[in-house]
Amino acid sequence: MTVGKIAPLDDVCNVEYGTRVVQKRDGGSVYPVYGGGGATFKMDSFNREDRLVISRFGMSEECTRFVAGKFFLNDSGLTISPRDGTLLQRFVDYQMLSLNDEIFSLGKGSAQKNLDVPAFRTIPVFVPIEIEAQQLIVGILDEAFDGIATAKATAEQNLQNARALFESHLQSVFTQRGEGWVEKPLAELCDPNRVITYGVIKLGDEVPEGVPCLRTSNVRWLRIETEGMKRIAQSLSSEYSRTILKGGEVLVNVRGTLGGVAVASKEMTGWNVSREVAVVPIDSSRINPVFLSYLIGSGVSQQWLGGVKKGAAYVGINIEDLRLLPVCAPKLEKQLEVVRHLEQVHEETQRLEYLYQRKLAALDELKKSLLHQAFSGAL
Repeated sequence: MTVGKIAPLDDVCNVEYGTRVVQKRDGGSVYPVYGGGGATFKMDSFNREDRLVISRFGMSEECTRFVAGKFFLNDSGLTISPRDGTLLQRFVDYQMLSLNDEIFSLGKGSAQKNLDVPAFRTIPVFVPIEIEAQQLIVGILDEAFDGIATAKATAEQNLQNARALFESHLQSVFTQRGEGWVEKPLAELCDPNRVITYGVIKLGDEVPEGVPCLRTSNVRWLRIETEGMKRIAQSLSSEYSRTILKGGEVLVNVRGTLGGVAVASKEMTGWNVSREVAVVPIDSSRINPVFLSYLIGSGVSQQWLGGVKKGAAYVGINIEDLRLLPVCAPKLEKQLEVVRHLEQVHEETQRLEYLYQRKLAALDELKKSLLHQAFSGAL
């Protein structure tokens, strides 16, 4: 067990603020600018190198992060350096990383969390008596973190490969068509009593017991996520009765983050959607909704939709263009065969993705565990 003392951070470290810069005046092309989160723009000068950055403004749960190489730190972030020779810089950086959750808890504000710096300065810091003990801990963590980084990179690549394999298979299904496939515009395959349209323009305030309303953050690629779903007033949903779901509709993102497509389940009957999401009320006697969602999610359809999207700051697809989306499909019996095949492949892909995601989560937990041991005197 490493012997040492506990001291307030301000007794043993300097708190170093970043410098306020703006892209229009200070922007360049060489060094990335960091603040409370990821890199924003670039500058031609730098003020930090190989340091751990702590969020000061706009804090997220990941409020501490290593930044490798030379970079410019703006005033949304800060760094910590040893006040004298009692601590190593690398040891301090690792210790701040181990205190990530405690630092995040010091964030104040509702719309945006900002670090309570006076409280931050009082955080207890572990100071080993011998500098050799710090060197040993840093060496152990450097080696372990290098190994974890390699394992994470492999798992992330495997995760991407699993997804890419399914996307490639999906593309081949809808480009290498057999006999009997007929092409029609999407609108001709819809319920004649309903039209393709988008939903609620302004969602208003959150209504705890209100009608669930799906947005682009909920309609993902071939799945619907209900986490973070907003609920709206029943009266507001009734104003947009054309997009009240009955189950079986295909939902397509048409504003902001494009690419999302999924089928509304029967359990979603009575729900509604925002103006970012188009409701495609298909005629199930002519086309299977799951088949259509796979087709729209395939590369061939995504490329077509990418060609008709409009806007720069806020990208969107006009409903008129969506109605013209070419849909090439065989007879219903053959569609069901294609769906069964794709469901099997998709299920296996999701199983692999789940395994790789679990491995990534386990590696993150291992990092936390090693940091806890290092700065609780267990290493």
